[in-house]
Amino acid sequence: MTKINDNPSKEKFLHPASGWLMLIVSIAVIILCIVSFVEFDSVVLDVVMVVLMICAFICLFGLTTVYPNESKVVTFFGKYWGTIADDGFKFVNPFTVRKNLSLRARNLNTETIKVNDMLGNPIMIGVVLVWRVKDTYKASFDVDNYLKFVNVQSEAAERELAGRYPYDNLETKEDVLTLRGGGEEVNRELEESIRRRVAIAGIEIIEARINYLAYATEIASAMLQRQQATAIVAARQTIVEGAVGMVQMALDELKKKEIVDLDPDKKAAMVSNLLVVLCSDRAATPVVNAGTLYQ
Repeated sequence: MTKINDNPSKEKFLHPASGWLMLIVSIAVIILCIVSFVEFDSVVLDVVMVVLMICAFICLFGLTTVYPNESKVVTFFGKYWGTIADDGFKFVNPFTVRKNLSLRARNLNTETIKVNDMLGNPIMIGVVLVWRVKDTYKASFDVDNYLKFVNVQSEAAERELAGRYPYDNLETKEDVLTLRGGGEEVNRELEESIRRRVAIAGIEIIEARINYLAYATEIASAMLQRQQATAIVAARQTIVEGAVGMVQMALDELKKKEIVDLDPDKKAAMVSNLLVVLCSDRAATPVVNAGTLYQ
């Protein structure tokens, strides 16, 4: 079983200043430097203005925009500085590297894969997953590619779940949990399994559900016939049980109201005829006896 990553999160949030003030100051410094070059003829002043202009241009590289439900993971010469999660126009150290990381909820509709259920039957299964990044540090630095990681771990959870339960309970009379009939309980177990697997990447699982489930092509026809046969047998059993009850009721009523006195042979014939009529899948064709009851 995959163990949940218990390492404490190293994520920390930065709250940089607004970028508008730095933008205005940088533009003002650049304009001032240009005016100084034109109006004054001083080598020392020109050097100072050049230095100021270079600094202003460098500061412009520190301006960054963060959109709603997005973040910027900031590193400085390989060291993690923090994450900017506040949306807006911000200013940070221009020498830092800022990586976009979406915090929005995402859908993953996994490819339908062939696996074996608990009984060894090949089945096709697919999963739809709703997830989002919860810990930007883990998603950026604890795994190589968190998108691919979620995809691979979801498929592994599918295979594990399919091997734990049978597709249905046709091969056993026991009342066991199955993939086809498990419903919410199976989906909850799938969700928890994926959550354990992707915890190391700082991923939050919002919902996970089986969206496709069927027998593999090579056994689908045989299993369909088996399901139809099982349904027919169950229906026939119900019909026979009802017919026996109706025959018993008819005999009891005849005896109670003393309509006719049947000997064992005639009673057996009557039971046989009633069962044929009641259990037949076609309408019975009546035969009218114009003589006595015993003719």
